[in-house]
Amino acid sequence: MMSPRKISRPIRMTLRQTIMVTQRNSKMKICVRAKPGVKKAYLKENTDLFGKKGERHFVVAVNERAVDGKANRAIEKALAEYFGVAVSRVRIASGQTTKEKIVEIV
Repeated sequence: MMSPRKISRPIRMTLRQTIMVTQRNSKMKICVRAKPGVKKAYLKENTDLFGKKGERHFVVAVNERAVDGKANRAIEKALAEYFGVAVSRVRIASGQTTKEKIVEIV
């Protein structure tokens, strides 16, 4: 196993680039505000939405209605596509029935 390389100066990265650099077995949790049943689906990265200041949060709007978990599955699919991972690696850790969710990406 290779040791992590040392960086002499800080590097600014987007959240997507950070995901690519992290190890395989690590988990990342992100906060998501869901907007089910919209006409035009989108995924937007926000700061200061809820939680601590400076944290990154996402607003995910999906076409599916919040019935029988269809919107949750669509949110997982949209986040998997955004981060470039399989849908099976994205799961909603908490907030199955609320608009504010914590999503875990493995």
